[in-house]
Amino acid sequence: MKILIAFFSATGNTKKIATVIKNKLKELDVDVTSLDITSYSSRQRELIINEYDGIFFGFPIYSMRAPRICREWLQRIDGKGKKCSVFFTYGGFGKDPAHYYIKQLLDVHNFKLVSSAEFVSAHTFNYSGWLAAENRPNKSDYNIAEEYTVKTINKFISNEPYEPIEYDKPLYSSDQLDQAEKYRFHVITKLPTRDSDSCSMCGLCENICPTKAMDAKKGIADIESCIACFRCIANCPEQVLHTNDISHTWEQKLEFHKATKEGIDKMVSKIYI
Repeated sequence: MKILIAFFSATGNTKKIATVIKNKLKELDVDVTSLDITSYSSRQRELIINEYDGIFFGFPIYSMRAPRICREWLQRIDGKGKKCSVFFTYGGFGKDPAHYYIKQLLDVHNFKLVSSAEFVSAHTFNYSGWLAAENRPNKSDYNIAEEYTVKTINKFISNEPYEPIEYDKPLYSSDQLDQAEKYRFHVITKLPTRDSDSCSMCGLCENICPTKAMDAKKGIADIESCIACFRCIANCPEQVLHTNDISHTWEQKLEFHKATKEGIDKMVSKIYI
C-alpha cells in the first residue's frame, strides 16, 4: 500500500502530527510519502493522485476552516474516488465547522473521506501574546495520532462498502465564515514586521512565505497577501520579526468562548471515524 501525507504547517504544529503519522505508517510497513504544501511553489506542482492508495491531508484551522489557500489547492485536484482522511491542528477555539466543510469540499472533488481528527496545538496568535494550548501537541496528542493512523489505515484497506462519515451541520454558513476569515486579519493590526537593525538579510522570511506576502528588503508583509500564519516569525533565525502585542484581547477571547486557559490546556485531541 502506498500512502501520501500532504500537509500545510506554517508554525510546525501540523508537521509534528504528520511526522508521528509517517513514523507509525513505517512501523506498519506502509510505503509512505510526505508532501509539505506550505510553500507557494509546492502548491503549484501537479499532484499525481493515481500513484497512491490513500491520502492523509493535514491542515491547521484558521477562522474555523482549513486555510483558504489549502482549500483552493484541494479544488484543483480530482480525487478519482480515492479514500482519504483529514487531520486538523487548532489552538482551542472554533474547530467544529472545519470537519463538516472539508468533507463537503472533498465530496465535490471525488474523494472518499473515511475519517478525520483534531489535535490541540499551540495557537498561532501565541506569537502575539495569547496563551492558548502552550506546549501542545504533547505526548498524549501523539498517542492519539498513532491510534488515528492505525484506525484510518484499517479503513483504507477495508473491502467493506464505503459509508460516508457524517458531521453535524454547523451553525455558520460558508458566507459567514468568509467574513470570519477577514476578521482574522483585523485582530492583527500590525503585520509581520522587522523591528531591528540586527537583521542579516538572509531572505528566509520572503523565501518561505506561503503567499509571497513578505518583502525581506522592506521588512514587512503585504496587507493584501498576508494570511497571518506567522511562518516568517516562527522561523526567523535572528528573531527580528514581530507583530503587535494583542495580549490585552486574551481575556476577551476566553470570555467570548466561555472558556478558561486551564480548560483549553486540558482539552483532548479527538478522532472521528
